[in-house]
Amino acid sequence: MFGYLQIHKDELKVKEYEAYKSVYCGLCKQLGRDYGFMTRLILSYDCTFYAILLMSLKRSCTGFSDGRCKFNPLKKCKFADCKDNAYSKASALSVISAYYKVVDDIDDSGFFKRIALKIVKPFFKRRQKKAAKLFPEIENIVSEMMKNQKAAENDELVTIDKAANPTAKMISDLAALEGGNDLQKRVLSEFGYQIGRWVYLIDAADDYEKDKKSGNFNPFIKADINDKDYINSVLSQSLARAYDAYNLLDIIDFKPIIDNMMLYGFPNKQNAVLNNRQEVKNEQSV
Repeated sequence: MFGYLQIHKDELKVKEYEAYKSVYCGLCKQLGRDYGFMTRLILSYDCTFYAILLMSLKRSCTGFSDGRCKFNPLKKCKFADCKDNAYSKASALSVISAYYKVVDDIDDSGFFKRIALKIVKPFFKRRQKKAAKLFPEIENIVSEMMKNQKAAENDELVTIDKAANPTAKMISDLAALEGGNDLQKRVLSEFGYQIGRWVYLIDAADDYEKDKKSGNFNPFIKADINDKDYINSVLSQSLARAYDAYNLLDIIDFKPIIDNMMLYGFPNKQNAVLNNRQEVKNEQSV
């Protein structure tokens, strides 16, 4: 995953931040339990958001328990307890996504990095196979996204929207799986689509200079767009539509945390990425 779906800590109450950390630590614990100690290194903000969303929709958090960090046994932690498979789904998404990221990076990397990735690929492959067996629907959605993404990037006539569509559809399909009825599925599908579109495009904006140097595909480079205001409007459009859909969901548990992410965390991350790009551009023009 990309790592952009973050909270804005300064706008959270202490108890809300502690609850967020408890889900983050709970997912870390589940990753280790399901796929081995080292998979905790692929823990991401994006999959934490996915776990929080699942637990909120199903109201499956049963409370919080005390424990110790597996990386630092001297550190005490709180873990959000969950009565369903939200953590397991988020863990499966983590390892499946990590495997396909390795496969994709092998094609796009230089010689030495490609060798290193080929060495670690079997490690991720074993865990991807296990996750795919447990949650075949997640495997199918992610693998389909990778296939469609490759096709889009190889299309000479691809537009920004078409390039973002595979990732947007992946998040849309993952979210729609959790709908309890047709209406909720449609709302979750729209919410997921706009979040996925935003994630793909902010990653493209963040990687603009790097991709320009390496020659890797980037939809903004392909469209010859390097205007901060235009990119900001494209990203803000997706966040606004995602928020409209989010307001139609019956979210109770962890609502202040998800509100924080939608209203502060994601926009703050967007501003940070675009302001950093502006600084880089200004430095190059001096």
